[in-house]
Amino acid sequence: MKSDIATFLNGLAMGAANVIPGVSGGTIALITGIYERLINGIKRCDPKAMKMVLKGQIKEAWDYVDGRFLFALMTGVAISIVSLARLFEYLLEHHERLTMAFFFGLILLSIVYVAKRISAWTPTVWLALLIGSAVAIGIAFLAPANENNSFFYVFLCGVAAISSMILPGLSGSFVLIIMGNYALVLGAINSFDLGVIIPLMLGCGFGLIAFSHILSWVFKHYADHTLAVMTGFVIGSLVVIWPWKDTLTEQVLREGKPPKDVVTGYAWQMPSVANAETWIAIGLMVLGAASIVLMERVAGNSNQSKAR
Repeated sequence: MKSDIATFLNGLAMGAANVIPGVSGGTIALITGIYERLINGIKRCDPKAMKMVLKGQIKEAWDYVDGRFLFALMTGVAISIVSLARLFEYLLEHHERLTMAFFFGLILLSIVYVAKRISAWTPTVWLALLIGSAVAIGIAFLAPANENNSFFYVFLCGVAAISSMILPGLSGSFVLIIMGNYALVLGAINSFDLGVIIPLMLGCGFGLIAFSHILSWVFKHYADHTLAVMTGFVIGSLVVIWPWKDTLTEQVLREGKPPKDVVTGYAWQMPSVANAETWIAIGLMVLGAASIVLMERVAGNSNQSKAR
């Protein structure tokens, strides 16, 4: 039961994290040590599980996909999206710098905990860390592409968006902005344009299943290198989460909806020590770091109770 509560709380954190630019639910899953279990559970939502269901072997299928874990986690994610996430959306709109400061501290200290899971720091593991950091930082500096509504490109957008959502340090919405189709997808959802929604959903479904298989395989055969790349992604995400920056936006017109500002880039700054808000932000960074220590202790206690 304690394990289910801890998993549910992880889901709450994952759902809330998805509304923060540069933070993904995958980051929270990696920090709390459930990432590989999540990937393996998604991977097992396959034809074998479907055959069990069709044969009436519901309990066997539930156990096969680690249903109890996935249910507790996804329940937390869903509740967070309709509750906690709205709180963070309000905070981002009215107190963006302070909100980002909290998450900057959280992500900064999480790097230490994730890196501790690497058993041997060989030269190739260090190289994997550098590659992951370079990729995440490079994405932050990319100029958005032009909008493209072709079936295949929208399908690729779905694959890329869902893959980045389960990768630590990469934001699915930010990837859609870089690929130029954020406004297209937003408008299609609001107007229920099946010409865009269908290829997008097909891409998301294909990407989720295929990418979970790839991640499961590389975790099994190259655990240290995979963790190093993901640690690099998290390090690179700090560029986007840095609190002292001006967000560059452009206004997107939506049919039947008010215009929406879409992030197209950032202009970074250094904080002013003479500003009282700077010290409040630093205090929130410390609070964010402390929340990671708490998450780790809850996850550790959950794992110990499960081992008993």
